[in-house]
Amino acid sequence: MNSTRHHAVAVSGGSDSLLALGLLRDAGHDLLGLHAHFLPPGPRERALAAAIDAQCRVLGVPFAAVDLSREFHARVIAPFIAAYAAGLTPNPCAACNRTMKFGLLLDAATAHGANRLATGHFARIADTPAGAALWRGADPTRDQSYFLSLVPADALARAVFPLAGRIKADNPAALAALGLAPPLPTESREVCFVPGDDYRAFLEASGAPLSGPGPIMLADGTRLGTHGGLWRHTIGQRKGLGIAYSAPLYVLAKDVAANALIVGVRAALSSTTCRTGPANCLVPPAEWPATVLAQTGYRMRPRPATAGLDAAGGLVIDFAEPVARPTPGQVAVLYDAAGRVLAGGEILDAGLVFPGNLG
Repeated sequence: MNSTRHHAVAVSGGSDSLLALGLLRDAGHDLLGLHAHFLPPGPRERALAAAIDAQCRVLGVPFAAVDLSREFHARVIAPFIAAYAAGLTPNPCAACNRTMKFGLLLDAATAHGANRLATGHFARIADTPAGAALWRGADPTRDQSYFLSLVPADALARAVFPLAGRIKADNPAALAALGLAPPLPTESREVCFVPGDDYRAFLEASGAPLSGPGPIMLADGTRLGTHGGLWRHTIGQRKGLGIAYSAPLYVLAKDVAANALIVGVRAALSSTTCRTGPANCLVPPAEWPATVLAQTGYRMRPRPATAGLDAAGGLVIDFAEPVARPTPGQVAVLYDAAGRVLAGGEILDAGLVFPGNLG
């Protein structure tokens, strides 16, 4: 492009990204509406892009679409399938933010002449002498800093989150005031590429080599039944095990080598430790407080813990009190008391605290 645009705005078709676009337009920024085809651009995708283009024209903002569907499959969908096949429960949204939205889509924004990429995330960025700092958004019911914790600091330094200080419930009125209507009238929190949020049907249709039936057993080796495939289950699951026992049973772990599903009573689900793969450190460990707040799932409450890095650069987290066992494949995020993200990493394993009598 001949002129440099200050912001590209990633517009997906939902209300959040459209409001981000409108707010930045009203603030006087030179903008480009940028839509990514993460799924193959068939008739439905092309119709959505056309509807977004129409909304951009309402605001007088130029529009462009980029086809990233092949890259999305290679970097998000294929690893998602492989993780389930390996006995993990992956977090595709965190992977997408790191490799796609603030990876390849940010590159596409640059190619279109933009200095920064704005999105509709509910999180806050602040510039500090040490670099970009990521904080929780103002709306505690929609905060998305957890899903952004794996994005490198250099990419976050080019991110703009216009909804940082806003409350989701106020969005409809704000859009109406701008004369805008989102092309997607309803928004889903489901995985965007899994139809109907039925990940089991999606995995089966993928043709991937998934595990077959195997034993369901207690930690002491007592066999209680047979599972239909480890990928059908997740840590902490209670319903759908299909076995009878004297007390409610929960999934504690997956022994991939033995294709065994390990179950136990609720007390056995407790853990006091968590370890991750290489961490994305947004604050140098030397500056972390003695007690951090560790969040090991989007809907999990942050818990007090101590944390450091192991020799491989992964997080080693010790909780002040036992917590529900973190799920391998999910993300562990460290915060300080003010809501600043310190670091994030993909969970590898968590220690289990078994009572002496599992029965």
